[in-house]
Amino acid sequence: MARFSVARFSVARFSFCARITLTLLAASCATSASAQNYPNKPIRMVVAIAAGSVTDVIMRAAASELSPRLGQQLVIENRGGAAGILGAQTCAQAAGDGYTLCVIYHSTTSYNPLLFDKLPYDADKDFVPVTRLFFLTEGVFASNAINVKSIAELKTLATGKPDGLNYATLGEGSFPDLFMRWLNNQWGTRIVGVPYRGGGPAAQALAANEVQVTRFGVGNFMGLVQSDKVKALAVSAVKRSPLLPDVPTFAEAGLGGFPGQGWWGLAVPKGTPDAAVVRLNAEFVKLFREPKFVEFLDKQAVVSAPTTPQEFTAFLREDRKAAETLIRIANTPRTEYKPEP
Repeated sequence: MARFSVARFSVARFSFCARITLTLLAASCATSASAQNYPNKPIRMVVAIAAGSVTDVIMRAAASELSPRLGQQLVIENRGGAAGILGAQTCAQAAGDGYTLCVIYHSTTSYNPLLFDKLPYDADKDFVPVTRLFFLTEGVFASNAINVKSIAELKTLATGKPDGLNYATLGEGSFPDLFMRWLNNQWGTRIVGVPYRGGGPAAQALAANEVQVTRFGVGNFMGLVQSDKVKALAVSAVKRSPLLPDVPTFAEAGLGGFPGQGWWGLAVPKGTPDAAVVRLNAEFVKLFREPKFVEFLDKQAVVSAPTTPQEFTAFLREDRKAAETLIRIANTPRTEYKPEP
């Protein structure tokens, strides 16, 4: 019978442990090297709204600033329509490798999950929050064709002609659509929603009198207001916008009580490495706090509001609660999502 050798067992055990330690160390070094090398190819940034809209303009400016800092090109891909659902679906189906960024907004994570069954994405599971980017300063705008100069005049026209006004939205369940439904409930009117893929197309439709009224980010309409092609009736801000100093706030115009605020943020598909999330957060937050870029954002009528991933996650929870309140007030039924033909 062979003798048991403690020394030989100890050496074997030491050799085994050493191999495990070296393997783990190599894996750790590989992960560290991978983080240091990120990114090493172009990054796609999916923007859930049409080209030419104020958010698209902002994200293209951000991409221009960040591409040299990241050492790789940020390529914008616009996926507008269906209240942000098309953009969210594109992101949810993308690989979680750090090379797809998702520019999301209030409809993506707060409203759509409460309004639609059979969404092609899961707002709570398919995305990793990176940072909130900015809040929108929004306005109610009217076509010159209806010749109204205030919210009071718009209300008089709408109540006297309840089926006579069309209103631009981003699709059923979108923020503009919910505001229209809230307005109809408040005024007892039947203003009709017409969907567009972004604020830019909606602004042009208003100028052409395809629709007579809407609510969107102010930045989409500044050129048309300044050229007197559309009329700004009110802005969603605590105080008047320096871009439109003669336009009253919602509260001043008699539209107080609407429990919602528009915002945009950045997320990535689930599975994206933490190192990529940390790097992206650092770069975007730094840019959105730089005085020169903040000045640019002010001119787009948005308020810079970058956060940590953890702060953005907490904000999303609270915004979902606000969405529940608004949907209840707007008396908006839950429906099954049906893709556009």
